[in-house]
Amino acid sequence: MEQLNWWLLPVVAIIPLIVGFVWYQPNVFGKAWLKSAEITKERAQSGNILIFFGLAYLFSILAAYMLAMITVHQTGIAQLFFMDPIMEDANSEAMKLITSLRDNFGDRHRTFGHGFIHGIEAGLLFGLPLIGIVTLFERRSFKYAIIHIGYYMLCFGLMGGILGAYL
Repeated sequence: MEQLNWWLLPVVAIIPLIVGFVWYQPNVFGKAWLKSAEITKERAQSGNILIFFGLAYLFSILAAYMLAMITVHQTGIAQLFFMDPIMEDANSEAMKLITSLRDNFGDRHRTFGHGFIHGIEAGLLFGLPLIGIVTLFERRSFKYAIIHIGYYMLCFGLMGGILGAYL
């Protein structure tokens, strides 16, 4: 198996920005989101857009990193021995085992579809509890939660698919 393409993380972090641009358009879910969030169109358009998008991109890089750990199972092999001195010795039993596993099984489950499924799961299993809790305590509508959870499931699915296939 080749070296992982970590440069892909900032690339896939663009996906939530693109999907969000479409998802939150007035003709898609934008009007329903504004109504369920009790936000006026004017308020939604106020503020420093560069800060909003810059921070959203930074948070998306963090999400991409988390998704890489979930969608690319091969990253877990080396994590077993992370920071262990035996990782410095290419002839250690652990390194021989890791190399053997990567050589024999390194590309297993490395497809867009596999990563997409894990991304959808992450969107549902992380998004639903987090957004659900916020929705409950902010006294928002069920529609509010569904709009955001759907967004994260789609974003994480696409991000996970690309990471699974190309990371």
